[in-house]
Amino acid sequence: METVNIMIAGVGGQGTLLTSRILGGIAILEGFDVKISEVHGMAQRGGSVVTYVRYGSKVAEPIVEEGCADVLIAFERLEAMRYAHFLKKDGVIICNNQRIDPMTVTTGKAAYPEHIIEDLSEKYKVVSLDAMEEAKKLGNAKVFNTIIIGVAARHMNFQKEKWEEVIKNTVPPKTVEINLKAFQTGYEWSN
Repeated sequence: METVNIMIAGVGGQGTLLTSRILGGIAILEGFDVKISEVHGMAQRGGSVVTYVRYGSKVAEPIVEEGCADVLIAFERLEAMRYAHFLKKDGVIICNNQRIDPMTVTTGKAAYPEHIIEDLSEKYKVVSLDAMEEAKKLGNAKVFNTIIIGVAARHMNFQKEKWEEVIKNTVPPKTVEINLKAFQTGYEWSN
């Protein structure tokens, strides 16, 4: 099997590391060789955080090169714009349509770009939803990333039950039920 490359981009505290563990976990469960790399950046200060998940018959290295990502999961729309050049021509961006102002915007040194999703959609296949709003409807804003995983699962060839098994084994035990609801919300969501 050819190697599948997934890139997860977000802001510190959004759950990129947990997401990479779930994505890696499902690939391992299915018997693939998996490599995960975490690039933390300024995570503790709300800075950009990137993780890579690569799986296939044999994976030599954990880093996804520019132009090679099959899927870019972005937990914030500016992060989608920042890392879109990593996507393959036929890849997909799955984006949480949320705005989190970086320090340069907060201090007035830069302006937050307008129409990010629309601009990205002109060049790439983009699946966008306000996962934070959906998570709030479930009663826990922290599970927005699991909603995004549910959306991503529709673009990957693993059975829904396998995803649920990995989520149960990866998230903290007291959050299993809400995370499974979040996954279901994303899985059933359509753009």
